[in-house]
Formats: sequence, structure tokens, C-alpha cells
Amino acid sequence: MGLAHVQLKMIGFVYDFPKGVNLMKCIGVLTSGGDTPGMNAAIRAVFKEGESRGINVMGIYHGYKGLIAGMVRQLTHEDVANVMHKGGTVLRTARSEEFRTPEGFQKALDMLHAFDIEGLIVIGGDGSYRGAKMLADSGMKTIGIPGTIDNDLGYTDFTIGFDTAVNTITSEIYKIRDTMRAHDRVGVIEVMGRNCGDIALWSGVAGAADIILVPESQLSWEDATRQLVTNKLKGKLTSIVIIAEGAGRASDFANYVREHSDIDIKAIVPGYIQRGGNPTAFDRVLAARLGQRAVELLDAEVGGRAVGIHDNHIVDVSLEDAIALPDNFDEKLYRFNSVLAKF
Repeated sequence: MGLAHVQLKMIGFVYDFPKGVNLMKCIGVLTSGGDTPGMNAAIRAVFKEGESRGINVMGIYHGYKGLIAGMVRQLTHEDVANVMHKGGTVLRTARSEEFRTPEGFQKALDMLHAFDIEGLIVIGGDGSYRGAKMLADSGMKTIGIPGTIDNDLGYTDFTIGFDTAVNTITSEIYKIRDTMRAHDRVGVIEVMGRNCGDIALWSGVAGAADIILVPESQLSWEDATRQLVTNKLKGKLTSIVIIAEGAGRASDFANYVREHSDIDIKAIVPGYIQRGGNPTAFDRVLAARLGQRAVELLDAEVGGRAVGIHDNHIVDVSLEDAIALPDNFDEKLYRFNSVLAKF
């Protein structure tokens, strides 16, 4: 580490490594788990930064599943040309139960060695990070890049794809509100996020939702229904409810409201539209910055880390901490939405 200037930054470290060190000759990159807008921008950044340092960048197709099967080849300029603005991932992605087995894991490790891959960059969420940590614990230098729309990794302010998903849902909210208003109905929109309510919160605030139901909140369905009834009695016949999938299903909530009131309510599930589409400028720039830092770390033979962003600074923490740290749900913003939605 004598080659580097190391600056402590919050829970992680920010390293400033000069180019020209070139300690690594070959690295790999894969995308794993659910796809997210911005993955291609990260792949492009990894390739470009690697090439600028004289490092061969191997693309591993279909995640850990493809790694086990040897679906690996050297990336070229053609592979990353005209991809930065596109959703999905040119490397494809998959989930692999075989990788979780001792035999499958050993196959993956052997394949990395067979292709002379000295360091691996894994783009994905917490499940992908667990795989990266297993490889790191076995001696492979790995770096995690947060690629998930859920924004549920507590060490980073934002994950790649979150901003795009929020913009997608916000746009849908206003379209749904138009048709709900035409029929004097309440619309309850179910959004992704697993056990994290960030997508629901941010899209709900941006879309002027009347009620936001998230797993982090104590707001009951009974209280939410009572608020909808109060709104109706005050003359507000159309309301928008955003419910995070971790807080329940839109159809179940709609049935609950029907059973306990005379409100006309419809359940809407946008589904996979939330994971598709062109990434926003924010996600593209974030992906580029994180991809650059990931290669920088590997080139200095630093592994077992996850890169992220905090207060607009690129930081990195141990993979262990990246997996363990709880999501930082913005309780203040959530409470303020009740003020914004007051009728």
C-alpha cells in the first residue's frame, strides 16, 4: 500500500492510486441477480479503465452460472460500443443454485484460474455480494459494484438503477392518476424493493402520493383506510397509494379497503417495467464512477471490497460490511410526505 495515498472516508476508504502501477494483467467482470438500468455503463467503465491501464478485461456471461460453465471471453471495444444508454446487461445475468454448492463453487474458482483471471468485479445486489465474498475468502481478489434498483445496501447512498426505477414509477403514477381521476377511484400501486421501501418512498414523494406503505413504517392498513375515507368525506374522491412489495400486495390492500369501506379502489402492479428502460444520466455517471474505482482498486491488488457513493464521494468498504450494514431509510422524508399529502 506504499504506492497509494489512503484517506479515511466515513466507514470506508477512498484510495487514490496513480496509473502506471499495473499490478494486474487480467480481470473479469460479471453481472449477477436481477438486472438493473446502468449495468452496461458500469461494464463499459470497467473495460475502458482496464484498457487504459494495460489490463485485459474478460467478460463473464450469465453471472456465476456462466462462470461455472466457462462462458468467458475477452471484451473488445465493439462489446461496449453504444451500450451506455441501454438498459439490461450485455453480459446477461442469472441466478445460480449450483454456485452455492461446494462443487459448483470450486468449479467457478477453477474456471477463474483457468482463464488467468487475477481479480473479479461483480455487479449486483447483496446476493451477488455474498458470492463475491466467498470468492474473496478463497483468495480471489473481488470488488463489488452495487447494481440493484432496490437501493437496499446500507453502505452506499445510491445503487445503480435506483434513480431510473424511481423516475419510471413516478411517470407511471401520473398516468395512473389521470385514469383514476376520470372514474373517481383510488389507485394502489405496488412497487418493487423487496424489504426496502426506498423506491416506494422516493417515487411516492415525487409522484405526490397520498399514502405510502413501506416495511419500515408502522402505518397500519386500518389507519391507511381511515385516511382514504377521511379524504373522500372531505371531497377528495381520487387518491394514490404506493405500497412497497415488502409491505404487502396491492391486491390484498385493495380487498381490505373494499371490505372496510365503500371506496372504489383498483390495484396496479407495474412489474418488470421498473427494471427496464434507458438509465438516467445520474445512473450512467454513477456507474461510470464506480466502475473506474473498482478497476483502480484491483490494479493495486486490493480486493474483498465493495465500492459505493457517500456524500458524492466514491468510497469502499469490506464486502462483509457491505452485506451486513442495514439500509438507511429516510424516516424524516417519510414523515414529511404526510404533510405534503394533507388535504
